[in-house]
Amino acid sequence: MTIHVIGAGVAGLAAALALARAGQRVALHEATPAPGGRARALPDGTDNGTHALLGANRAALRFLTAIGARDAWVEPEPLGLPVLDLEEGTARRVALSPLGWGDAARRPDGLSLGGLFALLRLAIPGPDRSVAAAFAAHPRLLRALVEPLTVAALNTPVEEASARLLGAVLRRLGGKGAARLLVARQGLGPDLVAPALATLGCHGASLRAGARLRALVQAEGRVTALDFGDTIIALLPGDAVVLAVPPWEAARLLPGLPVPQRHAPILNVHFNRVEEGPVRFLGLLGGLSQWVLVRPTGVSVTVSAADAAVGLTDAEAAARIWPEVRQAALRFRLPGAWPEAPSPARAVRERRATPRHGLNPPPAPPRRPLANLVLAGDWTLAALPATIEAAVRSGEAAAAVLGRALRQRVVA
Repeated sequence: MTIHVIGAGVAGLAAALALARAGQRVALHEATPAPGGRARALPDGTDNGTHALLGANRAALRFLTAIGARDAWVEPEPLGLPVLDLEEGTARRVALSPLGWGDAARRPDGLSLGGLFALLRLAIPGPDRSVAAAFAAHPRLLRALVEPLTVAALNTPVEEASARLLGAVLRRLGGKGAARLLVARQGLGPDLVAPALATLGCHGASLRAGARLRALVQAEGRVTALDFGDTIIALLPGDAVVLAVPPWEAARLLPGLPVPQRHAPILNVHFNRVEEGPVRFLGLLGGLSQWVLVRPTGVSVTVSAADAAVGLTDAEAAARIWPEVRQAALRFRLPGAWPEAPSPARAVRERRATPRHGLNPPPAPPRRPLANLVLAGDWTLAALPATIEAAVRSGEAAAAVLGRALRQRVVA
């Protein structure tokens, strides 16, 4: 009996690991040359984008522990997130946890008693509205805290982003350690994808890269074969499939499946700057740049909800972003040289990075649309935004559903 996992992004890796650890024979198939999906490493060693985790991301952290990579994710700003307001020229450290807001110096700008109540109301489930509408009476707090958090977690402008979904994020940030910010020390390749593949290999799982699934051959409500174009794999009666692909691929393979139709882009710009020093993470307001990750091997800048920026050329993006990065680096006294001329840079554009998390999102698709096929992917969880955490949870959920089905079949 073989479980075929289609897609080696984070959801597919998580599903494959859960199944392999349960003793199942797993075959992993990936359409691209390199596994990892949107959390992959590029051929030059840089990441396709900056991916951070929080202490509240319990499933993602369990996954890192399971693959022996937890210690590779470090907390770059334990004293609070350095934030530079490019418009107002102010710089401060902001505590990400509400438990740290008792210190006025680490309190978000614009946090009044009314603003605090607005945050609390957001964390209580209720009728949906846009994030901008929910904080219309607190514009400074919206600009300084809520909007950066919204575009980071939901990748959707606050004018259309779901306050209910943002509330689901906020509810997870109140506990001790829940707001700790964690990033991969070296990068997603060595600190996520490579250890996941190594662990899967230790459990006997196989990987076939560069194999795009052309079609699911079906009969009587089951998958009977996997058509890869040059190869057709016939499924035995006990075999099953985990389909861990983007929503548009799932809709192509399963016509009629309800999937998100609207997506939001992310622009990442990677500067080739080699300079010894600690890993740092900065936030910027009032400019094009939003998040700056500084490693000894380079500087990565993320622009989420990048509808207006994704069309910039590499040169245009670098010319606009580097002065903002340099200003922040000098203001927070980051070590090394920060010349006026930008370092060599490349831009990476994820034009369909995540679904647009607008008001009243559609219900999640069925986890098991066919008798021997289950779905995985960050977009399959309606209660969470499309993040690494959601991807891991979806993979584990798919493995659990499939495991129950297989056990029931054995009992029968």
